[in-house]
Amino acid sequence: MPEVRVIGDDGEQLGIMNTREAVRLAREKGLDLVEVAATAEPPVCRIIDFGKFQYETKKKANEAKKKQVVITVKEVKFRPGTDDHDYNFKMRHARQWLGEGDKVKGTIFFRGREITHRELGSQLLERLEKDLTDLGEVEARPRMEGNQMFLVFAPKKHKTSGSGPQKPAAPKPPRQAPAPATEQPQQQPPAQAAAQPSPPESATPPPPPAAALPESQVPTTPQPGQPSAPAATGTEQDEHTS
Repeated sequence: MPEVRVIGDDGEQLGIMNTREAVRLAREKGLDLVEVAATAEPPVCRIIDFGKFQYETKKKANEAKKKQVVITVKEVKFRPGTDDHDYNFKMRHARQWLGEGDKVKGTIFFRGREITHRELGSQLLERLEKDLTDLGEVEARPRMEGNQMFLVFAPKKHKTSGSGPQKPAAPKPPRQAPAPATEQPQQQPPAQAAAQPSPPESATPPPPPAAALPESQVPTTPQPGQPSAPAATGTEQDEHTS
């Protein structure tokens, strides 16, 4: 290419110049001349560090990949004579996949003379549609392809990223109410307990005082070495009174 449109390392438009001159200008700055728009007329080149350019390009591609909505189609297969146990087992898997944001394809496989009883396959797919109506919607109505009849369900809520199924958050434990405070008996300080009077004892009445005797009737005990007083008789009392 004889001429290119050149953009400087600072984003300045340098205009259209000869290719050799653009390469020389890039080498003088210690950078590379990188073609960024090959389909333009003339092609657009930029003077930048090629290693840094590759890093930024890869980083943008990774960010765009994270924002992509990746939806896969998972299949559950039935037979016209599938019993209830097998049907419920596969139906639960289909519900799980729809909840994770994937599409589900329900297929009825006919073998041999079973192809003459297509109504059995239609009834089974109608049952599957009723069981999955809360998580998915029918994207393709039942139709036959060879010896197979299939129905496609699309999730009502798509996955936001392609990182696979998200695990449900662990439930938080219930918040317990604080236990009521129990009143503890107040202990009396030892000094105050000792100051309290003890319970009164049963008081016994004092004995009555003895009656005073007259001096004449008070017995006297003679001291040793002294004669004992004569006992009073009735005749002395009469003489005294007379």
